[in-house]
Amino acid sequence: MRLSRTAVAGLTTAALAASGVAGTAVTSRAAGSDLRLNQIQVVGTHNSYHRELSPNEQKVQLQQNPGSVDLWYSHAPISQQLEDQNARALELDLFPDPQGGLYTYPLIRKLTGQGPLTDPAMAKPGIKVMHVPDFDYNTNCATFVLCLQQVKTWSDAHPNHVPIAINLELKQSDPQVVAAGGVKAPPWDAANLDSVDTEIRSVFTEDEILTPDDVRKPGLTLEQSVLTKGWPRLSSVHGQVMFYFDNGGPGEIRDLYTAGKPNLEGRAVFTRGPEGAPDAAVTEVNDPRGTGQAEIQRLVQKGYLVRTRSDEPMATIRDKDYSRLGIALASGAQWVTTDFPVAGMAARYDSDFVAKLPGHTPVRCNPVTAAAKKAAVSEG
Repeated sequence: MRLSRTAVAGLTTAALAASGVAGTAVTSRAAGSDLRLNQIQVVGTHNSYHRELSPNEQKVQLQQNPGSVDLWYSHAPISQQLEDQNARALELDLFPDPQGGLYTYPLIRKLTGQGPLTDPAMAKPGIKVMHVPDFDYNTNCATFVLCLQQVKTWSDAHPNHVPIAINLELKQSDPQVVAAGGVKAPPWDAANLDSVDTEIRSVFTEDEILTPDDVRKPGLTLEQSVLTKGWPRLSSVHGQVMFYFDNGGPGEIRDLYTAGKPNLEGRAVFTRGPEGAPDAAVTEVNDPRGTGQAEIQRLVQKGYLVRTRSDEPMATIRDKDYSRLGIALASGAQWVTTDFPVAGMAARYDSDFVAKLPGHTPVRCNPVTAAAKKAAVSEG
């Protein structure tokens, strides 16, 4: 495995994470250096790029779909999420645009008498980032590369951070929006899937990315490697980013991405292969309630990295179902994502809900996979 850019610098003093995991403040050389990637827990953001539309555009959204109120939330720039909100997991929705300019004139802008989008990045070839073309297109970073550059800039300034996990959802146009006159996105064919890897590597160097090749052991599949040999130790992956596809299970996208590369050889992104598949290593159980918590605990104890969600906009706020956060954290999912990472974001809806780790820390020992560790972990 490659050494991370901070491995030679060692780890710095750790602070006690007020997380319910017993321990005392000790040096991270003693406490954190033997922790593996799957033995920590972080909170991240769902739809990290998302910005709601203007009030006039929201009126059109409501006319098209009364459920559009669930889209009325906004995130800060990604660099601010990392710096001020302690986010260590992100999610980006991707749409192919190999020729450029495909999404520059959203249908809602036409219906509200506005002109095309003026961001020059939208006119250039390359993957675009948004929730729904034409209908919910506002974003704090219009292209995949721009989003990644925000991460890169922050990461370079904070080289001791734990790996930032970036969930990539490969999306297509909503058929109802297309039927109403919206744009039809190109398919995620082999060429467009290759462009995901290409754009990642245009921003990050190889030693800044944790890839399947870094985890897989000789003679073993990727799944066998993580389940029998374990994930890398934190001391070797500080300052890195890792990517995984939200799109899960058998299907055209995964089949194309793994074609000729059953263990994701040479790939930049982890897939959500089903248990028993060579590429299985990362998965999701989005709702930790009910049977979800036991399923997450089973998966993390087995050795997988798991993402779950502590809330959903705006149902969590509307239903005042705030118990889901505690259930998600207790599940042991390594990545718990939220749309309300700081106090005040839900105040406009008369709610004080916020999802974060106890103790205002970006990382803690995992309550399931590191429950026996009598130590804390920090980024130094």
